[in-house]
Amino acid sequence: MEEKKLGLRNVISISVGLVIATSCLVSLGEGAGTIGIAFIGAMVVACLFNMMTVASLAELNALMPNTTGGLAQYTLACMGPFPTLISMVGGYFVCNTLSSGVEASIFSYAMESTFPFPIPSIGYTLIVTVVIMVANLYGVDMFAKIQDLVAYLLLGSMLIMGIIGMIGAGTGQMVEQPAYMISDLGQVVSMTAIAFWLFIGAEYAIPVSKNVRNAKRNVPLGMMLGLVIICVVQSVLILGFHNYTDWDELANSAAPHLLYGYNLLGDVGKMWMTLVAGLAVVSTQNSTVNGLADIAQGMAKLNMLPQVFAKTNKRGVPYFGVISISVMIFQFAVFSDDSADSITFLILVGSVFWMISYILAHVDVLILRKRLPKAPRTFKVPCGKLFPILGIIGTSYMVLNISNDPVERNAILLVTGLIFLILAVYAVLWIKFKMKAPIFKHIPLEEVMAMENSLYYKIRKEKGICK
Repeated sequence: MEEKKLGLRNVISISVGLVIATSCLVSLGEGAGTIGIAFIGAMVVACLFNMMTVASLAELNALMPNTTGGLAQYTLACMGPFPTLISMVGGYFVCNTLSSGVEASIFSYAMESTFPFPIPSIGYTLIVTVVIMVANLYGVDMFAKIQDLVAYLLLGSMLIMGIIGMIGAGTGQMVEQPAYMISDLGQVVSMTAIAFWLFIGAEYAIPVSKNVRNAKRNVPLGMMLGLVIICVVQSVLILGFHNYTDWDELANSAAPHLLYGYNLLGDVGKMWMTLVAGLAVVSTQNSTVNGLADIAQGMAKLNMLPQVFAKTNKRGVPYFGVISISVMIFQFAVFSDDSADSITFLILVGSVFWMISYILAHVDVLILRKRLPKAPRTFKVPCGKLFPILGIIGTSYMVLNISNDPVERNAILLVTGLIFLILAVYAVLWIKFKMKAPIFKHIPLEEVMAMENSLYYKIRKEKGICK
């Protein structure tokens, strides 16, 4: 039997890895700059909703352990292939590759503006993309080593920079400004949609759960601890913002982390925060490439993606997924190069896709609770149906109130709707002609789990169900 290689520490670093990103620093700056320290309240609410989501996903993982497709397999067993394809291709592949590409381009912009090296901005993105792609082709052990190093360096740097600012120990000029800029509690609630992005992605620990020791304990606990750690670190950073960065400047900055670093420690602080941005990009892209490749492998086993995504190299790595996802990220980075001003809009568009996927996770829990009430679960969301229902209501509210600006909100929902329409056409054609299956008919849970076995795939090929 293959030895499990990952422990609780690794699960935390993977959970943190996708969540802490350059775009999160942008959202953090926008939220804090808009309502001040009160944004911490919005963060706590968003963190709690994300904890409900990872709890639901942990229950689904407990019911269907060791599945490589994660949410794809859960939704297929509950609602059928159409919602599965829509949510996974839109909520994960499009959203993740787009956001990772934009992340990389913003990091490249920061590197070019901070260090006088004769390297074009996109060159930094290419270097990072190639290094991470090659490292992930060496398997889960190399992925985990990089993730541990980068994630904990990133968290440590952010915490130290936040503490320096919070206690007023910076070398820069402190600013005098109000701590709060709100007139009622509703303003805090309205900011939860922006705060939600700060905690998205902790569930990327689930696709690697098959490699985790004592997964029934370490996977849900690691995801929860990761979210709490992120909330604490970012709260400390906001307290530092208050002392050294004007709220208005912070809200309007395309790179608030660089602004804060310079105001706090001058050029040293700016270089330090550029390093933080670099660590964030490596952490995010490492988690994205590894997690999406695993998810794509699982979906290929379900005949929901081309079978080439299921092929592995001698180290058991789904190499086509690793390479193709890396290429897609780089393409989005090239497309968004020098477009840092649009990052907030793209973040909110990505948030809508991800939130809809999270809503489906809660719905999956409720469906399987009713359909299989006595099935053994090593982890179960407490308080019955309460938290999944609260998660659906709260996340739906954030989707409908994704922006305080009605024009921006309508634009976000319009873009999201158009992408969903395109995905719907693709899903119908794929399911009808490739899968040859009913669009909304769910597949029994036992059969979905059996799809992990290579013999199942072999039999399907012999019957001509897939090629």
